[in-house]
Amino acid sequence: MTDLSGLTGDYVLDTVRTRIGFVARHTMATRVRGRFDEFEGEVYLDGDHPSKSGVRLTIRTQSIQTRSAQRDDLLRGKFPGVTDHPVITFISTEVEQTDAAFKVTGDLSMRGVTRSVTVNVEVTGSENGVRVGFKGGVTIDRNDWGVNGNAATKVMISPRVVVDFEAAAIRRS
Repeated sequence: MTDLSGLTGDYVLDTVRTRIGFVARHTMATRVRGRFDEFEGEVYLDGDHPSKSGVRLTIRTQSIQTRSAQRDDLLRGKFPGVTDHPVITFISTEVEQTDAAFKVTGDLSMRGVTRSVTVNVEVTGSENGVRVGFKGGVTIDRNDWGVNGNAATKVMISPRVVVDFEAAAIRRS
C-alpha cells in the first residue's frame, strides 16, 4: 500500500482514467457486464487520519453501456429509470482502515431510494501525490432499490449485482 501521509488533500475523479462497471448473472449461466460512461466525483483524503476521509460520486444513468443497444435502451427505461431518476449518487458517511485496505460506508441513492452500503477500497498507487489510484467494489441486491423491470426479469437475472471500479483522482489542493 502507498504511504498515505503525503496524500492528504482534495481530489477530483479523473473521468478519463476511471471505470465504473457492474456485473449481473443471467440464468443462462452468462454474465451481463456493463459500465457507466458519465460521472463525476470528489475525494477528500486524510492520510494521517483516514477516518476523516470522504467521497462523493454522481453517476448519470443515461450513460449505461452494455455493448448491446437493445439491452441498453431496456436498462435505461426499466432499471435506473433515466427519465425520473437521472443520477445515482454515493456519499460516504464513514471510512475505516482495515490492514492495507479501507471500508467506505455511505448512502447509495438510486431510483429515489437511499440505502447504506459498504464498499471495499484499496489504494493502488500514487504519482508524486498529484494523482492517486483506487480499486474496489461492492455487491448489492438491486431489489433493495426497486430495480426490478418485470416478473420475467426478476426470474432471469440475479438480484445480486457486483459494482466495481478502478479510479484515478487528481489533487486539487
